[in-house]
Amino acid sequence: MAITMTQAAADRVNTFLAHRGAGIGLRLGVKTTGCSGMSYVLEFVDEINADDEVFENHGIKVIVDKKSLVYIDGTELDFAKEGLNEGFKFNNPNEKDQCGCGESFTV
Repeated sequence: MAITMTQAAADRVNTFLAHRGAGIGLRLGVKTTGCSGMSYVLEFVDEINADDEVFENHGIKVIVDKKSLVYIDGTELDFAKEGLNEGFKFNNPNEKDQCGCGESFTV
């Protein structure tokens, strides 16, 4: 089981953590929502819970709860700028389909 992150994503998270002034990493998870069933959740972490798995890439800790890990195992977190748009991208090998707007997915 593993969650990875590109250097571009790690650099962006590191910038956010530095501006925030606190935090030990980034939580990646899923929640039930949207047209297709699930969407990704990203939030900063100040404390690791007992049921969390921790993966470290490029000096950044990615924290995932065990329930979410079932759906996102093998995911690579990337950060991309395309014209005026920028954001995190989730390369999840478990995704079977996405909704038309790209906000939710199914496994």
